[in-house]
Amino acid sequence: MSRYGYGYDHEWAPYVPVAERKRLAEKEAKRRLKKGQSLAPIRITARKIATTFWGTAWCDNLDHYSDFANRLPRGRTYARNGSIVDLQINTGKITALVAGSSPYDVKITIKKLNAKRWDQLRKQCSESIHSLIDLMRGKLPDDVLHHLTDPKTGMFPSPREISLSCDCPDGASLCKHLAAVLYGVGHRLDSEPDLFFRLRGVNQQDLISEALATQSVDAALGLDQESAIDSGELESIFGIDLSVNDAEPTSKPTKKLTKKKRSANSTKKKVTKKRAAKKVTTRAKAKAAPKKAKVAKKKKKATKKKREVAIHA
Repeated sequence: MSRYGYGYDHEWAPYVPVAERKRLAEKEAKRRLKKGQSLAPIRITARKIATTFWGTAWCDNLDHYSDFANRLPRGRTYARNGSIVDLQINTGKITALVAGSSPYDVKITIKKLNAKRWDQLRKQCSESIHSLIDLMRGKLPDDVLHHLTDPKTGMFPSPREISLSCDCPDGASLCKHLAAVLYGVGHRLDSEPDLFFRLRGVNQQDLISEALATQSVDAALGLDQESAIDSGELESIFGIDLSVNDAEPTSKPTKKLTKKKRSANSTKKKVTKKRAAKKVTTRAKAKAAPKKAKVAKKKKKATKKKREVAIHA
C-alpha cells in the first residue's frame, strides 16, 4: 500500500526538494541516453500548460474525469516545474520518466478509438472539414468541434479506456506522476497535434477524404491559407513533402543528340586526347633534354682526352 496516506500505517515519505529530484532524474536520463534511448522532456514556460486548440481541449477534458480530481492539481505542479524528463506518445501508449523522490517510470495505455465511433465522426464532420491545417489548428465550425471533442461521443478516451501504471510507492489509482504526464500530453499536443490522432489509432486525413476527392491537394491541405505553423512542422504533421509541385525546374532538360552531333563530339574528344598526349610527350622531352646534353658533354670530353693521349704516344 501507499506511504502517502492510503492505508499505510507508517510515517510519510521524507520530502525531497525539487532540485534534488531533478538531479536524480537527470542522472537517470544520462544513463538511458548512453544506452541509446532518445528522450523528449516537457518544458513549460508559458503561464498556461497548453495554449493551442488540441492541447487546451485535452487538458480541459481531464477535468471531466471525476475519478482523477483529487490528484490533478499536484500533477499540474509537477508538469510545470519540469519534472517530466521524458514523454513518448505512440499508438495507444504513453510512456514517461518523471522526477520524484526517485526517477519513476510511467506507462499509460489507451484503447484505440472505437471503429464505429470513428466512422460516425467521419460522416458527421467530413462535409465541414476541408483543410488539414484547419483541423490541426482547430479552426473549424462549432458543430464540428463539438462532435470531435464531446466527452462522451467524441475522440477523447473515457476513464474506463485508460490503464495507468507508475512504479512509485503511491497506491492511489492516479498518483501525481501520472497526473503530471496526462497534462504533459496536453502541452505536447500544442506543437504536435497529430499525436492525438496517432494515440487514438486513427488517421486524421480520413476526415477530409471526401474533400480531397473534389479539391486540389493544396486547397485540401490548406496550403493556400495563411498559417501559424511553418512548412517544416506541416511536413512532419502530414508526413508528406509539401514542396511546390509546379515550380520551375532548376535545370533545363537535356536534348537528344543527332548522329552528326554525336560523331562531331566523338571527333572532338579524340583530338583533345591526342593534344593532351602530345603535351605530355613534349613536357617529358623538355625534362629529359638537360640530362642528354650533360651526357653528350661528358662523352665529348672523354673523346678529346683519348685523342690527346694518342698524339703524345
